[in-house]
Amino acid sequence: MTSVPEKNFAIGGIILTTIEDLFNWARLSSLWPMGFGLACCAIEMMSTYASNYDLDRFGIIPRASPRQSDVMIVAGTVTFKMADRVRRLYEQMPEPRYVISMGSCSNCGGPYWEHGYHVVKGVDRIIPVDVYVPGCPPRPEALIDGFLKLQQKIRRESLKAPSLVTKLLNSGNNS
Repeated sequence: MTSVPEKNFAIGGIILTTIEDLFNWARLSSLWPMGFGLACCAIEMMSTYASNYDLDRFGIIPRASPRQSDVMIVAGTVTFKMADRVRRLYEQMPEPRYVISMGSCSNCGGPYWEHGYHVVKGVDRIIPVDVYVPGCPPRPEALIDGFLKLQQKIRRESLKAPSLVTKLLNSGNNS
């Protein structure tokens, strides 16, 4: 009978970290994307949520409400008629919020970019985008890679306010 050597991690175990690293770890370990789709990329997004890919292991759980989600996945063609609704949903999300642009249509207008008068030539003209996932339509593995890139971005974030925000706040106090 072989015995496994006992490792006692509880005695004398000290974890040193910063509050910033702890908050970033908590945020990147529990991403809640908003579950909606605009076109054919939505089918690939839904298949990524299926049990084959098991996004729960990354802490990614889709939510139905923008008020409960912190990641917006723009999956598909954004028309000018839909652009106002996308912007409104983005504004309803709590801070910090992130955007993944999924597919050629949402990245740059897709096959409609030259002659499509009704298509926005990239969702980044409406809302800020954090991660672009290329493809037409992108495979579920590409969306998972987009989530991993977003987690890397969150890991490097700072809790301090950006310099532009502090400048605006300070200029408001001087008047």
